[in-house]
Amino acid sequence: MTDHCVRAWISGRVQGVGFRGATQRAAVAAGARGYVRNLPDSRVEAVFEGDESVVDQAIAFVREGPSGAFVTAVEIESLPSTGYADFEIRH
Repeated sequence: MTDHCVRAWISGRVQGVGFRGATQRAAVAAGARGYVRNLPDSRVEAVFEGDESVVDQAIAFVREGPSGAFVTAVEIESLPSTGYADFEIRH
């Protein structure tokens, strides 16, 4: 089965609310690989790689975010698979 890979840019109140940690937990629980990080423009960037259903679960999570977050927009870009080994928080 071919892995899917997407980059998501999440806008709204998504920094300082535990978004990266919650995204990492949700991605690992779904079986996704990739990373999540804060961006200087107050958005969060996440890359999810795995089976299509795994990636879909991860995207569904970031569309809502953890309690305390308020997501106003999620932009998605398809990427070629890179072969990430796990899911990490990047700084």
